[in-house]
Amino acid sequence: MNINLAVLIDGDNIPSAFVKEMMEEIAKYGNPTIKSIYGDWTKPNLSKWKNILLENAITPIQQYGYTTGKNATDSAMIIDAMDILYSEKVNGFCIVSSDSDFTRLATRLREAGMQVIGIGEKKTPNPFIVACDKFIYIEILKTESKAKESEDEKGLDKETFDKITAKEIKLIATTITDLSDDEGWAFLGDVGSLLQKKQPNFDPRNYGFQKLTPLIKSTGKFEIEQRESQKSRYKLIFVKNKEKRITRAHK
Repeated sequence: MNINLAVLIDGDNIPSAFVKEMMEEIAKYGNPTIKSIYGDWTKPNLSKWKNILLENAITPIQQYGYTTGKNATDSAMIIDAMDILYSEKVNGFCIVSSDSDFTRLATRLREAGMQVIGIGEKKTPNPFIVACDKFIYIEILKTESKAKESEDEKGLDKETFDKITAKEIKLIATTITDLSDDEGWAFLGDVGSLLQKKQPNFDPRNYGFQKLTPLIKSTGKFEIEQRESQKSRYKLIFVKNKEKRITRAHK
């Protein structure tokens, strides 16, 4: 089902570059029927947003900073989000910010049955990340954009991506165990969904992979099996934790 989304952008906290890529990413999860960006548009540093907003049909919401040290933009976004929630015009929200002040808002929206997607920079505090159903790093969208511009994606700087550590491998392994049948196999689609619930910012693209399957293959820690589907022409992918071999010392 293609759900309707309200996209609320913190203009004081998000860089204007790659907004086009960000909106393309949001479109994967639903139809952005409401698109608003908040900030004090009298400030010169926000002038670079003007053409970007026109190109992407994003409505600027003026919010003056009445008091020094207080973030009026956050308050305006939160008030509008609650108004939109009670209007019952959308099924979900996309909150674009790297500010932990939106943690309680994300939690409240999810309590009301809304799907909440967060987008922000890698500096985003963890409380806001885990308050969302899914969290996407802007840096990954930037990397993908550069990859599309390049004829050879192998030319990308590998340091852009995070390295897969024992922590991520353990997360995948325990998730497979949670879902596995008596023989240890789990459907990859279910594994991906549960990984997202356990860790909203888990995304294969963070590690340089477009999909979960090549990421899992790269670790060498899991078995992968393709099975014929009775309902469609696509093959189903199942994964299993590799059994540890027990080596016995020779007497």
